[in-house]
Amino acid sequence: MEDHRIMELYFARDEDAITETAYTYGNKLDNLSLRILKNSEDAKECVNDTYLKAWNSIPPQKPNYFYAYLAKICRFICFGKLDYKNAKKRNFDVVTLSEELTSCIPDQFSTIDAEQQAIGEVLSSFLRTLSEEHRLIFMRRYWYSETISEIAKRYHLTESKVKTSLHRSRNKLRNYLEREGIRV
Repeated sequence: MEDHRIMELYFARDEDAITETAYTYGNKLDNLSLRILKNSEDAKECVNDTYLKAWNSIPPQKPNYFYAYLAKICRFICFGKLDYKNAKKRNFDVVTLSEELTSCIPDQFSTIDAEQQAIGEVLSSFLRTLSEEHRLIFMRRYWYSETISEIAKRYHLTESKVKTSLHRSRNKLRNYLEREGIRV
């Protein structure tokens, strides 16, 4: 079913909206949450929580890009679950991903909504400056939390080329943010 039809179900408060959302995007959300959590039970729980959050927020929200909206909710819930489960110990994969971007994105933006939106707009603008290949690699790594080997396999590249692409993209991001007046 197309997104606009699913939105109509949400706005009509028809419970089939959840069923159609799960049918259309369930596999993608399952894979996303499983990549982050590395535990199928936790991942399934987070996907179900994503459906509930979508149900509770639509309406009044009417997302333009429905999967991106769902993925954002799912990632937020998954990282919340990780924080809870790893309060005293740190998960190496998540810490590694965070550390890779730490030198590019200032931490001060994580606490204030207006600033989060601003950094999101700047990041979107930055991503449009990258070639399609570099943008896809960057998004697969930092949005979908794929490993370097998964990205290399997906795009038929060497792991070295993926690492180099990510390194160069992070450097470009740092420079871009500084040109935009965001202190890194």
